[in-house]
Amino acid sequence: MYIWENTDWPSFSPDESALVDLLKNVYHERGMLLGRMQALGFPLRQQASLSILSQEIQKTSEIEGESLNLAAVRSSLGRRLGIDPGESDVSDALSDTVSGAMSDALTDTVSGAMSGAVIDGIVNVLADATQRYQDPLSIERLFSWHRSLFPTGRSGLLRIQTGDWRGEERDPMQVVSGALGKETIHYEAPPAERIPSEIKRFLTWYNASETGDEIVHALLAHLWFVTIHPFEDGNGRMGRAILEMSMARAEKSSLRFFSLSHQIEKERDAYYRILQQTQSGELTTLEYVEWFLRCLLQAFEGSYEILSSVLFRARFWNRFATEALNERQIRMINRLLDDFKGNMTSSKWAKMTESSQDTAHRDIKDLIERGILIKSPAGGRSTTYSLVVL
Repeated sequence: MYIWENTDWPSFSPDESALVDLLKNVYHERGMLLGRMQALGFPLRQQASLSILSQEIQKTSEIEGESLNLAAVRSSLGRRLGIDPGESDVSDALSDTVSGAMSDALTDTVSGAMSGAVIDGIVNVLADATQRYQDPLSIERLFSWHRSLFPTGRSGLLRIQTGDWRGEERDPMQVVSGALGKETIHYEAPPAERIPSEIKRFLTWYNASETGDEIVHALLAHLWFVTIHPFEDGNGRMGRAILEMSMARAEKSSLRFFSLSHQIEKERDAYYRILQQTQSGELTTLEYVEWFLRCLLQAFEGSYEILSSVLFRARFWNRFATEALNERQIRMINRLLDDFKGNMTSSKWAKMTESSQDTAHRDIKDLIERGILIKSPAGGRSTTYSLVVL
């Protein structure tokens, strides 16, 4: 039996009295984080929110096994929100997506070529959810989000129905794993004929004034939506967009200061286990809510790393704002500031800037003389370069 087959469905009733201490801790840590963010001043708060929402967009796709170029996501989101993404060369990030494929030289991990339209679509969904959190959630809005997630009308090579509920030809809609013929069924969603009535009931509940704790309400909204599983594909990303919208509504702020998807991606197996466990059997959601509240606490802690990165970036450019740097140097400095993976070498510099080895050496030597880069003690081909520690 799945929870939607219970006669009391969808009467979620976690015992909030059993969550008092955990909720108290969550609200305390959230208050501490928001206090730190408020102290930044509005421009830096915008930059922090841009970084965190960019990470949220990247990680919600990684949960589904897709990798996005973070620089392209940040540039697309900056345009969408009207926030300057910083001193980074925006055209560099966009050049990855114009042709519909991202260059290996400018991305650290890529699984499949993600087009600019796909990135813009995912950005539009999360931006709409968080910037218009106070607006009602409607069927039309959900359909618009779904069309944005799949601008080509395909999920991978498979053509899917976009901007509409899955049809009866997709029944039973199952979440499975394993080789063909040896599949394990983890979950089976309600039949397609029930979707309109299930969604109507969900939206009525979601748009009404919250009853009970607002964070618990947000977590149950995510669970309810992914349990209905109304679309052929993209239900997880849509459900996490609803979760982000709910969190923004709870905080009454469109600025995002923590990435829940970043933490979920770190604990992806546990995330799917708790969903499967909760969706099977009786209408018991206490363990689900407890798991997510602990996940939230970890997400708050991770935000301090992004906060430190934003502050370092601001200090860095304040320190070197008067330096006459060329376009390649600005671009590569921002790549290093964006937590570049691995070691920077002159050959990587040349490849990523599409310049000669001699030009790369001149760029790097100039930055060392200006006190911006430092050279590793190793020599020869093992020589690497990093930003100066301020």
